[in-house]
Amino acid sequence: KHMGFIFQSYNLLPVYTVFENIELPLILNKTNQQERQEKVDQAIEWVGLSDKRDSRPAMLSGGECQRTAIARAIVHQPALVLADEPTANLDAKNSHHIMKILTQLNKELSTSFIFATHDEKIMAYLRRIIHLDDGQITKDEKTEPQNF
Repeated sequence: KHMGFIFQSYNLLPVYTVFENIELPLILNKTNQQERQEKVDQAIEWVGLSDKRDSRPAMLSGGECQRTAIARAIVHQPALVLADEPTANLDAKNSHHIMKILTQLNKELSTSFIFATHDEKIMAYLRRIIHLDDGQITKDEKTEPQNF
């Protein structure tokens, strides 16, 4: 209820449409139908998938599946999102767009994000970066995110 997950392997339900995959956390949280419709439509717009709303995962590119998974993780506006390589399957333009959305959610809704990533470009958006090597913290740095 208070957490969202962005999996590197998407974990989308293949028989569900983009809309239905994104809607799932709201159904589990017993959100009413009208509110679900509004929130899912907003999340679909945020990630730029309005034209894929009724498509099933098999008909989507890897980047579109990743954006669907991101929308599903943030649709219920959780307090915390755990993200495993959230931009790994996205091109530079979509990576930037998604990171702007996640940064906006952090600022406006105080959503916290924990990213596991090797993507150096993501780090430009973050205020704190903790480096791990073999499970040990090797560096903990506070940064000033760039203004995008």
